[in-house]
Amino acid sequence: MRIVIVTGMSGAGKSTVLKIFEDIGYYCVDNMPIALVEKFVELAVAGNSDVKNIALGVDIRSGQAFGGFADVLERMKAAKVKYEILFLDCTDAVLVKRYKETRRSHPLAPHGRVDKGIVLEREAIDFLKKQSDYIIDTSSLLTRELRQEIEKIFVQDEKYNNLFVTILSFGFKYGIPADADLVFDVRFLPNPYYVEELKPLTGNDKPIQDYVLSCRQAGQFLDKLEDMINFLIPNYVLEGKNSLVIAIGCTGGKHRSVTLANELFKRLSNKDYGIKIEHRDILLDSSRKK
Repeated sequence: MRIVIVTGMSGAGKSTVLKIFEDIGYYCVDNMPIALVEKFVELAVAGNSDVKNIALGVDIRSGQAFGGFADVLERMKAAKVKYEILFLDCTDAVLVKRYKETRRSHPLAPHGRVDKGIVLEREAIDFLKKQSDYIIDTSSLLTRELRQEIEKIFVQDEKYNNLFVTILSFGFKYGIPADADLVFDVRFLPNPYYVEELKPLTGNDKPIQDYVLSCRQAGQFLDKLEDMINFLIPNYVLEGKNSLVIAIGCTGGKHRSVTLANELFKRLSNKDYGIKIEHRDILLDSSRKK
């Protein structure tokens, strides 16, 4: 039996993740009272039911009893109960935005500011994050992308080292992405914008890809960038980083940056971390064909 404790920041997506677990065959219980967790697990592992795998949602909503959860986990560990902790994290800015959109109050600040509740919650659940087997930052994940990560870990049993990489193309004339960790400028490459038949196309189109990649410096840049990222990522993981945004920019974010972002995505796929690609400004150029 596989026992997964789903926890993390309020608003980070625990309800969504528990629905995903249900879809993949887990028996799910959300917001179970802390005092009942041990007994429930004991009955589940006793083998007297048809339940094969369980996912328990445990978080700050348990109130003062939540402080005793560390002792519960220690007793389960001493009893040789095998469990895994999945911690869902999210940036403070995105959490505040989600609370405002849903018009819900934070459980630790029912009548106050959401950001104050977030600070208190981070302090209260820090012990769980430190014990977690898996940490997923949901700040920039769509539901389908979150599902892919859950299935990768709990269905396909792939190795997962708690880092999610986003490769993001952008245009400098629209501003550098605020959430970028690494920013690379590819405006040194020949610009297809000045080739009339290529101008309306994007880096997702083969003629643009052929034009950009035919430049010797494009291949050299990708080789050096891939080598550097392969060096950096294991070190970021060791430092506990959960999310990495690699931004590649050209003038308008439509041709060169899109092409190289796509190529870098291909090179970094099939690694033991989550990865996605986004093209922030690809549709902003008014010259794009309708």
